[in-house]
Amino acid sequence: MNDSGSVSELVSLLLAAVAASLLTAVGAITENAGISELLANPSVFGLWEIGMGALLLYVGINMLGYRQVWTGLRQQLA
Repeated sequence: MNDSGSVSELVSLLLAAVAASLLTAVGAITENAGISELLANPSVFGLWEIGMGALLLYVGINMLGYRQVWTGLRQQLA
């Protein structure tokens, strides 16, 4: 592979890693807010926050972090 293709793939992996980190952090914060909301005053909004937090964690960790970043790094290093 040529150098420009390799550099562009590394940049895309870096951007995916940043996006995965942000989604994971926001997911954890949302989960925490949802649990706090449910403990203070049980409501549907607290359940919604927990659901959205779980979705963000799934997307950040599994779909971006593992499937794109981790496998992309393994392919780059192989």
